[in-house]
Amino acid sequence: MKTRKLGNQGLTVSELGLGCMGMSEFYGAASEQDSINTIHRALDLGVTMLDTADMYGPFTNERLVGRAIKDYRDKVIVATKFGNVRSEDGGFLGVSGKPEYVRQACDASLQRLGVDVIDLYYQHRVDPTVPIEETIGAMAELVQQGKVRYLGMSEANSATIRKAHAVHPISALETEYSLWSREPEDDILATTRELGIGFVAYSPLGRGFLSGAIKSPDDFAPDDFRRISPRFQGENFYKNLELVEEVKKIASQKNVTPSQLALAWLLSQGNDIVPIPGTTRLKNLEENIAATEIVLTQNELAQIDAVAPKGVAAGERYPAIHMSAVNL
Repeated sequence: MKTRKLGNQGLTVSELGLGCMGMSEFYGAASEQDSINTIHRALDLGVTMLDTADMYGPFTNERLVGRAIKDYRDKVIVATKFGNVRSEDGGFLGVSGKPEYVRQACDASLQRLGVDVIDLYYQHRVDPTVPIEETIGAMAELVQQGKVRYLGMSEANSATIRKAHAVHPISALETEYSLWSREPEDDILATTRELGIGFVAYSPLGRGFLSGAIKSPDDFAPDDFRRISPRFQGENFYKNLELVEEVKKIASQKNVTPSQLALAWLLSQGNDIVPIPGTTRLKNLEENIAATEIVLTQNELAQIDAVAPKGVAAGERYPAIHMSAVNL
């Protein structure tokens, strides 16, 4: 597994990470043992970055990751997040970037993960009621105290990123980016590249849709988050399915899977981009990692751009209430 730099502060990770969210919530039930086996296999295959957050579960995903990495700590870059506040019963309580909350959230994450230091600590969502300078200032104190190594942000806009980076170097921005979510190309990528910030692409397979395995809205479990996502509802679902069919055609010509094509495309967009596809299945994990060996020609990239231009997806990425918390 080759590596890529995130930022200019010394953080180096595998060119493909592993998103762990779905091991605990949002995509239906998952076996904890299968999830831990997947993490261990990923580490064996050279994946070094594991991505979690306190809100996943809530709280249970960090504990799962902590158990999985107990004997592998020196092989792992642990990335976690704070900011989306949830109660123990799963309720969503809003977003907080208050300095005192930053400190409390970090200490709680360290305890759940069972580690002495968090390698990459993200602000999960920007709190519009707290100046970003105050939030990042509190995060910078965590670095000075040795509790955190590198700082990151998630779903922030260019103006906010610039203000944050002026307070303390930001090593990575984590934002959705895939063949059907190319919004970062509008100006975010230009900003991160100007400032020397790495880009971590979450949902690089369009929440599994670009794999071609999802044929109907009925394929989702009753508690699957995608049931309430605009892109998976009504006419949007079937319009987006047309995009997947076009991706499948190009993948077939290349003799790769649609997932591999989507990941290879993303990896080809720049050496500063690290996708973090999530899965609990060893087969999918190994298939995703194999995508790092695929080289796309200029002609193939042009074919892909033709069928998946910016704005091709029907429907917003999230329901309206969640969209209101991104790009702040």
